[in-house]
Amino acid sequence: MQGIPPAIVRKAIIPVAGFGTRLLPISKAIPKEMVPVVDRPIIQHVVEEALKAGLNEIILVTRTGKSAIEDHFDTHFELEASLEKNGKTALLEMVRAIAPPELKVTSVRQPQARGLGHAVFCAGQLLQPDEPFAVLLPDVLVKPQPQDERDDLSRMAQQWAATAQAQIMVEAVPREEVQRYGIVDCGGEEPAGGESLPMRGVVEKPSPEKAPSRLSVIGRYILPYRIMELLSDLPPGAGNEIQLTDAIARLMREGEGVQAYRMHGRSFDCGHIPGWLAANATLASEAGY
Repeated sequence: MQGIPPAIVRKAIIPVAGFGTRLLPISKAIPKEMVPVVDRPIIQHVVEEALKAGLNEIILVTRTGKSAIEDHFDTHFELEASLEKNGKTALLEMVRAIAPPELKVTSVRQPQARGLGHAVFCAGQLLQPDEPFAVLLPDVLVKPQPQDERDDLSRMAQQWAATAQAQIMVEAVPREEVQRYGIVDCGGEEPAGGESLPMRGVVEKPSPEKAPSRLSVIGRYILPYRIMELLSDLPPGAGNEIQLTDAIARLMREGEGVQAYRMHGRSFDCGHIPGWLAANATLASEAGY
């Protein structure tokens, strides 16, 4: 009904069931999401990003062998008691800050690796009908520019609240690299940093000559509940997997608005060794290590 504001986004789905093959051999015995970037695991960076944007209910889509992620956000009574007894106040506060009181973490299993769309659908049982949600891919860290406090995920949530239209975070890449990414089509226009524009579609890994823009999808989404309904009967797509982008394309064909939100900050692809090293070098230097 017109005049009813869109529901506030409170829940973030974080798929963590992948094998982390691009980070081998580091990820052979530990979840790739627990690999550290500077002073904390990758997954903690992502959860802190969610909390800053007001997304305090985290749904981990997981599998066997990933219990370390859940343990990281659980209370460790013995450790806290030991730190308190020995007067290690700073360390105690650091440990407690990993899971502040407002944070709620829930896990669901993805029984088979059937694609991002399937992973997202596995979390649908924890949403209320018509409840919007975010999807955050933990391979990618999104950080503000140095000396800049503007937070992209918070701004994207504000765009959802203002428009009630799905938001897909994008960033500009060099024209010669577009064939590595999903590239959005905004009708020849490009939004300014921190702003959104309506999307016409997404082209997977186009050649530089055929790319509709330089704006690549980077793993942050705010989506309406309708996406879950579309995923329920979506046939396999690329790679014989259930693709989230296919559900978003169906949403657009139904006439629902989808917008490309252009990030103002920076992204680091920590899912492969060069990107993980770059994140550590850059963020450690900025933190004064």
